[in-house]
Amino acid sequence: MRHTLTIDGRTLSYLDFGGAGRPLLALHGGMSEGLAFAGLADALGGAWRVIAPDQRGHGDSDRAADYGRAGYLSDAVALLDHLGLDAPVAVLGYSLGGFNAYHLAAAHPERVSALVDVDATVEIDPDTAGGLFGFLKDMRYCAPTREELLAAAGPVGSPFVEQALRPLPDGGWRLPFHPQDMIDSAEACRGDHWDAWLGSSCPALLIHGTRSQTLPQKTADAMVARRPGTSYRAVDGDHFLPFTHPAEFHEAVRAFLAGL
Repeated sequence: MRHTLTIDGRTLSYLDFGGAGRPLLALHGGMSEGLAFAGLADALGGAWRVIAPDQRGHGDSDRAADYGRAGYLSDAVALLDHLGLDAPVAVLGYSLGGFNAYHLAAAHPERVSALVDVDATVEIDPDTAGGLFGFLKDMRYCAPTREELLAAAGPVGSPFVEQALRPLPDGGWRLPFHPQDMIDSAEACRGDHWDAWLGSSCPALLIHGTRSQTLPQKTADAMVARRPGTSYRAVDGDHFLPFTHPAEFHEAVRAFLAGL
């Protein structure tokens, strides 16, 4: 079920898939939304209550003035407070959400009992980060018809965005994100995040696409070796594992959470 809360005059939308199981905060990747975890919620059944926000600037959540790590984390903490989840919860994050998840665990260890990082790296070369998302500069935020908007989105329009387009109140359609916001969010991920990755001690799982465009095998191996209590699950796929290999993704998460 979809709900909202207001943070500093800004709406944060989130999905609570319900159930009496333990809570799992699931943070989606860039250009995505909380609905991306509907399949995971179904796969976990009643054992886990999946709570998946549309992070700031994504989906049905309002745009924000800032897309740095502190802003994303403050939203996550506000959501946990809003739900009355004072006890530590398991946190899963994919890509951008993975950055936010392991930063949340480091900054607020009292709120996180377990961590699942889905193909989020700890090193992004400042000289190449912007190029990874250069295509966003030519994307349109809105258009009179769905067809025009999808055509302007290029390869990103399908399958990741096509089902997530939003109708505008006065007609026309918009993307579930603003391209400039995604550029700003990507820019904020530049650099070295080792301190945050190593800054928590809860049980952790790294799910890695062995053909990932963003997380090299050498870095993934080092992440597991250097952080105590971290297990590793390789999937023969690229960075987009939750979409391209959902069965393997769901099983890896289920098995890890069942062992906690």
